[in-house]
Amino acid sequence: MRRRRQELFRIRQFRRIYDRSQNRFTYNIAYETAAKLTPRSVAVAEAFGLGLDEQRNFVLYDNVELRIGPGDVVLITGDSGSGKSVLLRAMLKDLGSEAVDMGSVRVEEGKPLIETVGKTVDEALNLLSRVGLGDAFLFLRTYEQLSDGQKYRYRIARMIESGAKWWFMDEFCATLDRDSAKIVAFNLQKLARQLHCSCVVATTHTDLFADLGPSVHVHKRYGKEIRIVYYPNEPLAECSLVREMQIRLGSTADWRCLEMFHYRSSKPGAVRKIFALVRGEELCGVIVYNYPPLTCSGRRMVLPGLKPKQLNSQLSMIGRVVVHPKYRSVGLGAKLIRETLALAGTGCVELVAVMAKYNQFAEKAGMRLVLFQEPGKEALSISSILEKLGFNVKLLGSESYILKVLEKLSTKQLQQLRDVFAKNCHPRLMKEISVNRHKAFATRAEYIAGIEGADLVKLASLVRVVGLLLQVKAYLFWQK
Repeated sequence: MRRRRQELFRIRQFRRIYDRSQNRFTYNIAYETAAKLTPRSVAVAEAFGLGLDEQRNFVLYDNVELRIGPGDVVLITGDSGSGKSVLLRAMLKDLGSEAVDMGSVRVEEGKPLIETVGKTVDEALNLLSRVGLGDAFLFLRTYEQLSDGQKYRYRIARMIESGAKWWFMDEFCATLDRDSAKIVAFNLQKLARQLHCSCVVATTHTDLFADLGPSVHVHKRYGKEIRIVYYPNEPLAECSLVREMQIRLGSTADWRCLEMFHYRSSKPGAVRKIFALVRGEELCGVIVYNYPPLTCSGRRMVLPGLKPKQLNSQLSMIGRVVVHPKYRSVGLGAKLIRETLALAGTGCVELVAVMAKYNQFAEKAGMRLVLFQEPGKEALSISSILEKLGFNVKLLGSESYILKVLEKLSTKQLQQLRDVFAKNCHPRLMKEISVNRHKAFATRAEYIAGIEGADLVKLASLVRVVGLLLQVKAYLFWQK
């Protein structure tokens, strides 16, 4: 007669009790493994003089008490085979729908990331930015096009979106290089504590303690040996890697090294100063300060009496802030701004940025949000004609798309486009049409002449500028 198959894992006791005074659950755990009884295993037991109970049972947890509450960050470390995963699976089963397992998070392949999270575009942008995927290029990539570290961040975004208050991750960051693992760990604890979610991770690695900052640390040895230590549940001030970084005076060469990671990789205007954030010899981020443009709608609210002649001596504009994708989500954008504002050379600094709507890095650095700049009347007038000529204004960021539409227009339609540009002289358009390298802007007469003589490539660049002018941007201000 065949023996009945035995369970591989057997729980002698797994009970959860709510401690109201501490707002924590107390788990009482007794856990053992049970090997399958096969003819060969019985033969081995007999050969070495082992009793069947000795042969079958191996104690992993012996009446262990583990206290975990809402918002706790729990780190389980230990050797492979020591029982870390067993504990995670038992807790997951106990919590049921209250918990989400990162390994079972649903991933939609073949679609841009922006299409796979959030109910609206703004919600998706906010969610992706929170986990360190706040890059215009990444928004349009698919899951399978991401690096391992970016995939980890995306899965964290999906866990947040699930609404579950308990997050579980086995083999935490096992496939990542150790720098990326520390960054993911730091961001995870920050998000869990902000959202008051409990996070339980298990790993064989011992180098993530400083960046995860656990409130409960379980170290499991082989057999039933276990050590549990409790710490204050407090968010960490900064990632350990940030303490290895410093800011130095940079150059245009530094900007060129990282410009591919900025959604506007074009030349950042008239440069006043550049600062670089470095970790040893590695370039981690760059901030570019420009001389300010002649006009800016938000500026009128903070410097109403400032005359054009006073601009360059009193005001700088942050033209670009870019952080290497590897180091995003640990506050480096805010660090670059905060530690260089006073070094820009002027008493006032302004920033106009689309991304500042979704990521408050500039406000965290000490800048004040003044307003959201809506598109000006010139851009709106031109866009209405563009739509009549067959342009999809949502695609004006692509010059190749713009050129394809322009090539299909008749001579009469192209003249209609030139006329609307000539009637709407926006400073940014006048800058684009300037052919004199010693002048930042063309005169009105030069602008109109330039419009009339513009070929399709130049018209395409002007249309693309209109696309930028149609964006809603945040205007931020700092004063020494």
